[in-house]
Amino acid sequence: MGRNPMRAAVTLCAAAALAVPLGTASAAPSARPAAQSRHAAEPVVVDCAGQPEVRPGSYILACGDGNSRLVSLHWYRWGSEAAVGRGSNAVNDCDPYCAAGAFRSYPVTVRLDRPTAADGNGGERHFSRITLTYTDGRPDGAPRTVSYPLPG
Repeated sequence: MGRNPMRAAVTLCAAAALAVPLGTASAAPSARPAAQSRHAAEPVVVDCAGQPEVRPGSYILACGDGNSRLVSLHWYRWGSEAAVGRGSNAVNDCDPYCAAGAFRSYPVTVRLDRPTAADGNGGERHFSRITLTYTDGRPDGAPRTVSYPLPG
Protein backbone atom coordinates (compact mmCIF):
# COMPACT_ATOMS: atom_id res chain seq x y z
CA MET A 1 0.00 0.00 0.00
CA GLY A 2 2.99 2.24 -0.06
CA ARG A 3 3.28 5.43 1.96
CA ASN A 4 -0.37 6.40 2.45
CA PRO A 5 -2.64 3.52 3.54
CA MET A 6 -5.63 5.83 4.08
CA ARG A 7 -5.50 7.06 0.48
CA ALA A 8 -5.34 3.47 -0.80
CA ALA A 9 -8.36 2.50 1.35
CA VAL A 10 -10.43 5.46 0.10
CA THR A 11 -9.53 4.67 -3.51
CA LEU A 12 -10.49 1.02 -3.04
CA CYS A 13 -13.86 1.94 -1.49
CA ALA A 14 -14.60 4.42 -4.28
CA ALA A 15 -13.85 1.80 -6.92
CA ALA A 16 -16.13 -0.71 -5.17
CA ALA A 17 -18.94 1.85 -4.91
CA LEU A 18 -18.73 2.56 -8.64
CA ALA A 19 -18.75 -1.14 -9.53
CA VAL A 20 -21.93 -2.00 -7.58
CA PRO A 21 -24.40 -0.16 -9.89
CA LEU A 22 -22.86 -1.88 -12.89
CA GLY A 23 -23.92 -5.31 -11.62
CA THR A 24 -22.85 -8.56 -13.14
CA ALA A 25 -23.34 -9.92 -16.64
CA SER A 26 -25.74 -12.54 -15.31
CA ALA A 27 -27.86 -9.83 -13.68
CA ALA A 28 -28.13 -7.83 -16.89
CA PRO A 29 -31.43 -8.16 -18.76
CA SER A 30 -31.33 -10.58 -21.65
CA ALA A 31 -32.25 -9.68 -25.22
CA ARG A 32 -33.85 -13.11 -25.66
CA PRO A 33 -37.38 -12.25 -24.41
CA ALA A 34 -37.69 -9.46 -26.97
CA ALA A 35 -36.57 -11.80 -29.73
CA GLN A 36 -39.05 -14.43 -28.57
CA SER A 37 -41.95 -11.98 -28.53
CA ARG A 38 -41.10 -10.94 -32.07
CA HIS A 39 -41.60 -14.51 -33.27
CA ALA A 40 -44.29 -15.53 -30.77
CA ALA A 41 -46.70 -16.64 -33.53
CA GLU A 42 -44.02 -18.54 -35.45
CA PRO A 43 -43.19 -22.07 -34.33
CA VAL A 44 -39.54 -22.98 -33.94
CA VAL A 45 -37.59 -26.09 -34.86
CA VAL A 46 -35.72 -27.61 -31.92
CA ASP A 47 -32.15 -28.73 -32.65
CA CYS A 48 -30.24 -31.71 -31.24
CA ALA A 49 -29.11 -29.65 -28.24
CA GLY A 50 -32.70 -28.67 -27.42
CA GLN A 51 -32.25 -25.09 -28.65
CA PRO A 52 -35.11 -23.43 -30.57
CA GLU A 53 -34.28 -22.05 -34.01
CA VAL A 54 -36.16 -20.07 -36.65
CA ARG A 55 -35.06 -20.45 -40.28
CA PRO A 56 -31.81 -22.32 -39.55
CA GLY A 57 -29.17 -22.39 -42.29
CA SER A 58 -28.26 -25.96 -41.36
CA TYR A 59 -29.84 -28.69 -39.26
CA ILE A 60 -28.53 -32.04 -38.00
CA LEU A 61 -30.95 -34.90 -38.66
CA ALA A 62 -28.86 -37.70 -37.12
CA CYS A 63 -28.32 -36.31 -33.63
CA GLY A 64 -26.36 -39.33 -32.40
CA ASP A 65 -23.55 -39.27 -34.95
CA GLY A 66 -24.15 -36.33 -37.32
CA ASN A 67 -24.08 -38.63 -40.36
CA SER A 68 -27.12 -36.94 -41.92
CA ARG A 69 -27.59 -33.18 -41.92
CA LEU A 70 -29.31 -30.47 -43.88
CA VAL A 71 -27.05 -27.74 -45.25
CA SER A 72 -27.44 -24.57 -47.32
CA LEU A 73 -31.05 -24.20 -46.23
CA HIS A 74 -33.06 -21.35 -47.74
CA TRP A 75 -36.57 -20.90 -46.36
CA TYR A 76 -39.16 -19.34 -48.60
CA ARG A 77 -42.08 -19.83 -46.20
CA TRP A 78 -42.14 -19.94 -42.40
CA GLY A 79 -45.65 -19.72 -41.04
CA SER A 80 -47.73 -20.70 -38.06
CA GLU A 81 -48.64 -24.14 -39.49
CA ALA A 82 -45.71 -25.07 -41.75
CA ALA A 83 -42.30 -24.02 -43.05
CA VAL A 84 -40.96 -24.85 -46.50
CA GLY A 85 -37.45 -24.48 -47.85
CA ARG A 86 -34.74 -25.98 -50.01
CA GLY A 87 -31.25 -27.19 -49.35
CA SER A 88 -29.10 -30.30 -49.46
CA ASN A 89 -29.11 -33.44 -47.36
CA ALA A 90 -25.45 -34.31 -46.69
CA VAL A 91 -25.36 -38.02 -45.88
CA ASN A 92 -22.34 -40.12 -44.88
CA ASP A 93 -22.15 -43.18 -47.15
CA CYS A 94 -20.35 -45.08 -44.34
CA ASP A 95 -18.20 -46.90 -46.91
CA PRO A 96 -16.29 -48.94 -45.85
CA TYR A 97 -17.45 -47.77 -42.38
CA CYS A 98 -18.82 -44.47 -41.10
CA ALA A 99 -15.57 -43.06 -39.70
CA ALA A 100 -13.94 -43.52 -43.12
CA GLY A 101 -17.03 -42.68 -45.18
CA ALA A 102 -17.62 -39.71 -47.44
CA PHE A 103 -20.50 -37.25 -47.30
CA ARG A 104 -22.68 -37.12 -50.41
CA SER A 105 -25.13 -34.27 -50.95
CA TYR A 106 -28.62 -34.62 -52.37
CA PRO A 107 -30.88 -31.65 -53.18
CA VAL A 108 -34.08 -31.66 -51.12
CA THR A 109 -37.24 -29.73 -50.49
CA VAL A 110 -37.83 -29.51 -46.74
CA ARG A 111 -41.19 -29.19 -45.04
CA LEU A 112 -41.67 -28.68 -41.30
CA ASP A 113 -45.18 -29.12 -39.93
CA ARG A 114 -47.40 -30.36 -37.09
CA PRO A 115 -46.65 -27.50 -34.70
CA THR A 116 -47.19 -28.37 -31.06
CA ALA A 117 -46.36 -26.90 -27.66
CA ALA A 118 -44.08 -28.68 -25.22
CA ASP A 119 -43.04 -28.08 -21.65
CA GLY A 120 -39.37 -28.70 -22.50
CA ASN A 121 -38.88 -25.35 -24.26
CA GLY A 122 -41.11 -23.17 -22.10
CA GLY A 123 -44.30 -24.11 -23.92
CA GLU A 124 -43.04 -22.52 -27.14
CA ARG A 125 -44.70 -23.94 -30.26
CA HIS A 126 -42.34 -26.08 -32.28
CA PHE A 127 -42.61 -28.16 -35.43
CA SER A 128 -42.83 -31.87 -34.63
CA ARG A 129 -42.33 -33.41 -38.10
CA ILE A 130 -39.89 -32.90 -40.97
CA THR A 131 -40.46 -34.20 -44.50
CA LEU A 132 -37.67 -34.38 -47.09
CA THR A 133 -38.40 -34.75 -50.79
CA TYR A 134 -35.31 -35.64 -52.81
CA THR A 135 -35.38 -33.66 -56.06
CA ASP A 136 -32.29 -35.04 -57.85
CA GLY A 137 -30.87 -38.36 -56.67
CA ARG A 138 -31.12 -39.81 -53.17
CA PRO A 139 -29.19 -42.04 -50.76
CA ASP A 140 -29.21 -45.76 -51.56
CA GLY A 141 -32.43 -47.37 -50.39
CA ALA A 142 -34.11 -44.08 -49.49
CA PRO A 143 -37.60 -43.36 -50.80
CA ARG A 144 -38.17 -40.15 -52.77
CA THR A 145 -40.07 -38.67 -49.81
CA VAL A 146 -39.30 -39.43 -46.17
CA SER A 147 -40.68 -38.01 -42.90
CA TYR A 148 -39.16 -38.02 -39.43
CA PRO A 149 -40.39 -36.90 -36.00
CA LEU A 150 -38.55 -33.88 -34.62
CA PRO A 151 -37.28 -33.33 -31.07
CA GLY A 152 -39.06 -30.90 -28.87
